[in-house]
Amino acid sequence: MKILKFIAAAALLLGFCRFTADACSRVVYLGEKGYVLVGRTLDWRTPIPTNIYVYPQGIAKESMPSGKRLQWTSKYGSVIAVGYDGGVTEGMNEAGLVMNGLFCKGTIYKEAIEGSDTPVVSLAMLVSYFLDNFATVEEASEWLSQNGFGVYGKTFDGGTVSTLHWALTDRSGETLVFEYTDGKLNTYRGKDLQVLTNDPPLPQMQAIEAYWEKIGGSNMMPGTVRSADRFVRASFFIHHVPDSFDYPEALAALSGIMGTVSVPLGYELSGEPNVSSTQWRSIADATGGKYYFKFATSTGDFWVDLGRLRLNPGAPILKLDTAKHPGLTGCANDKLEKTKGFTPMW
Repeated sequence: MKILKFIAAAALLLGFCRFTADACSRVVYLGEKGYVLVGRTLDWRTPIPTNIYVYPQGIAKESMPSGKRLQWTSKYGSVIAVGYDGGVTEGMNEAGLVMNGLFCKGTIYKEAIEGSDTPVVSLAMLVSYFLDNFATVEEASEWLSQNGFGVYGKTFDGGTVSTLHWALTDRSGETLVFEYTDGKLNTYRGKDLQVLTNDPPLPQMQAIEAYWEKIGGSNMMPGTVRSADRFVRASFFIHHVPDSFDYPEALAALSGIMGTVSVPLGYELSGEPNVSSTQWRSIADATGGKYYFKFATSTGDFWVDLGRLRLNPGAPILKLDTAKHPGLTGCANDKLEKTKGFTPMW
């Protein structure tokens, strides 16, 4: 098996930031009636301008502008959240595959071998690659086991280096988490992987969770906004709400859980620069094709319904410029405008 590689020198040249973000939460609701809903919060110390794009099938893309890189044509249409109009944070494709990238500040990528044939993938395009090419966790996992690539992470927001781990969930409810520890790629797979936050790496986080499982949670559970505490709270609640809900109740239950792991807007903790306010949250309906989105400053949710859009080759790329619609609620399909697409922050 090839190991994914990282061009560490590039990150060093771009510079490390004083602080790194340590907040984002991901929770999967698995309903016995077949509903698979993936909730996510994005937490950061300053607002992250985020627009929503819909890409159809048949779009030629590349993982870097030059050099050894991946080049592909999208097999699946997808809806994606693009930060700073330059990098894909998360998204869902028409086959029901959902992918989210969350900060994990302890991540250390593997160095690429200079002069090798290993292709390089910009973090701005990594999520798009998986959503464009795979319908299931099985397909993505098989590809990861047989292919290596370097990861290039550009800095942003005052010099922050993007250190991430990722989770994919498909329409069946199967989840794949992949992350790096001391330069090694580790993958974890199963329907039981319903929660992901930030540090520490997943095995250590599960050990913390196991401790709290013995304590219970009905009378006491960790209440801070730190990553491990959010993980424990999310895990407790997702396993203690009915999985027999009909769709509206399932959506409401997951939305409530995402509220329990959100950080109030404007909250700061002295001496803890890694604690960041929740800027927005999303819920991806993997079985129904709807992508729900809410900014912290908005009074309601809006959503994009992939099932009511043209995604076949030749269909236009569409953009929802969220700055133009600050109070948007309800289905946003009619607010999508034709566009040439976003320009990646290579």
